[in-house]
This record gives sequence, C-alpha cells and structure tokens, in this order.
Amino acid sequence: MKIIRGLHNLLRHPQSAGPGCALSIGNFDGVHRGHQAMLALLINEARHRGVPSCAMIFEPHPRDYFAAKFNKPELAPARIATLRDKLHELRRCGIEQCVILPFDDRLASQPAQEFIDQILVDALGVRYMLVGDDFRFGAQRQGDYAMLDAAGAAQGFDVARMLSYEVHGLRVSSSAVREALAQGRMEDAAALLGRPYAISGHVVHGAKLGRELGASQAGAGDGFRTLNLRFTHWKPAASGIFAVQVHGLDPAPDAAPLIGVANLGVRPSLDPADVNGGRVLLETHCLEWPERVQRALGKAEAYGKIIRVELLHKLHDELRYDGLDALTRGIAKDCDDARAWFAARDEAAHAATSRQTTRDRI
Repeated sequence: MKIIRGLHNLLRHPQSAGPGCALSIGNFDGVHRGHQAMLALLINEARHRGVPSCAMIFEPHPRDYFAAKFNKPELAPARIATLRDKLHELRRCGIEQCVILPFDDRLASQPAQEFIDQILVDALGVRYMLVGDDFRFGAQRQGDYAMLDAAGAAQGFDVARMLSYEVHGLRVSSSAVREALAQGRMEDAAALLGRPYAISGHVVHGAKLGRELGASQAGAGDGFRTLNLRFTHWKPAASGIFAVQVHGLDPAPDAAPLIGVANLGVRPSLDPADVNGGRVLLETHCLEWPERVQRALGKAEAYGKIIRVELLHKLHDELRYDGLDALTRGIAKDCDDARAWFAARDEAAHAATSRQTTRDRI
C-alpha cells in the first residue's frame, strides 16, 4: 500500500496518488466491519474504473485537535487503534493507497469548496467518492453529501454514500466498538471488528522491574518479565488487565500464539517518572516460553521485534497496590486467573468439537 503523508506532498506534486482514484474519507478508527464493507465496495468501484482505491485519514483525529485547541480533553474520543494498526488493517482490506493528512489549523479552517477543488480534484484527481451517511467536511462542517454530489456532477466525478451497517440489529460504528472495549466486553468488540481486538508494535525497553518481581512464583528466576508496547495515544479505548495471545514470537511455521496476561494502561502502582514517563503501555507477560522461542530470540530477547497482542478477555481494571509485595501477589493471581480462563476456553472448544464429531457420525 502506497502511503502519502501530508498536504504538502499532495499540493507540491499534483496527481501524486496516480492518474485519478476511487476515494473514501474517514477516520477509520478500528477498521471495523462497517468500514470493511465500505472499503470492499470502494475497491470494486475502483476496479470497474481502472483506478487505484484510496483511503484518506486524518492524524490526529479532528476531535483530538479541537480538544487541544479549546483545552477540553473530554472532547477527544478514546482511540481504538494506533496509526500502525490502522494502516495494517487498511492494507489487509486491499486498499492500494492511503493519504494521511494532519488535521491542523489550516485544514480545520479550509472552506469545503476549496477542499473539493484543491485536494479532491486538483491533487487526487478523484473519479469516484464513497462516504458514510453522516459525512461532513470543511470549515465548521459546512460540506455534506449533497454538496459533494453537486460538485461531482459539475466537476466530473461520481459520488455515493453508504448507509449504516448492522450486525444482529446493532449499528456497527467506532463508537459501539469504544463502548464495548470500555466495558470490557471483548467478545462483543471482536464481533464488531470481525477479529479479536489487538495492538501491535515494536517491543521496547521498560524499567525491567517485572523480572525482579516474584521470581520464585514465575519460575526459572525470570520473574514476571514483560513484552512492552507503547500505545501512542494518551486515551486508549480499552484499559485494565487481560488474558491475551501473542503472535510474532514463535518462529515455527503456523505456530500457535503464546498465551499470556497483559496490563494496558498507566500502571498506577509504579512511579510515573519511570523510563516510560507515565505513557500508556501494554505490558504482556507470557505464561509459557517454549524452548524454540527462547533459542530464536537469543540474548536480544524480543527487543525491537514486532509482535501483535490480542486482548481476549478482561480480568479487571487497573489496581493500585500498596508496595511491591502486594503488586507481586496481584500479578501472580492475574496469571492464575488467566490460566484458568484459557483452560475453560479450551475445554469448551473441545466439548464443541466432540459434539460436532458425534453429529457427523450419526
């Protein structure tokens, strides 16, 4: 997928996205099933026209911009996905190009018609546009579908809009995904996303406190060592302690993910002035380390490696512990509870398989 960053790259090199395109504009936070249906339609229309499919996104989220501008952090929406994960999912959907525009003073104050003329027509050469039913654009949100449709008729591009996408009578939206994640309803979030909720990134160095905590409980003198990923937004849609699966560590072909327990948040029991500066972190402790994984990682361990962590089940919210001993006991209990959840899940899956085998024999 070709990525075009910044308005200056579009304006300095008109048609930098190619000889026209089929375009959809949105924040695409989470790239949920509604987004996926829209992008599938966009790709089909692009193929019929012989042009590349293109998604335009904004970073930061426009509501983040206004929250900072008016000093009202409550206006900022909780973030479902990091930019890395958003781009990964857009690529998986088959989008060929992605334009990332910084939402700043210039873009926020740009009149809607100028946005059409300068960006959609002159820079992108848009041939087809697909937007959501609530799409607005331009300064003070003056642009809407009717304005786009009229501009398309006058300036030579087609415009369509997609109505709400529903699953079991529920409208699929980023807001619905955020609500499910905030309430710890991970199965509901997965149903809306079409996949387990996951966060990916490079493993970074932490304070290395985990390997010192509870070495006797964790075994092998490793303590509760963790794989640390930074969540780049200050307000994640999910937070707390989770039973997780980790992909990207085992080098074996078609290897099963490693199971673990993870903390997503700001770690209220630790010093906010630690090496991560109080930033949001996903800290994952794997409950098992196959020997082939340890051999493959070697002395470098997993630092710098890209992994994906699926958050499958929420155990509880973040807790503040009185001292490291209490923290150690809390982590040990979380590990036990995660193991119990995975055991129950596997038992249920085995029982379902046995019932299906019995029916097949009958």
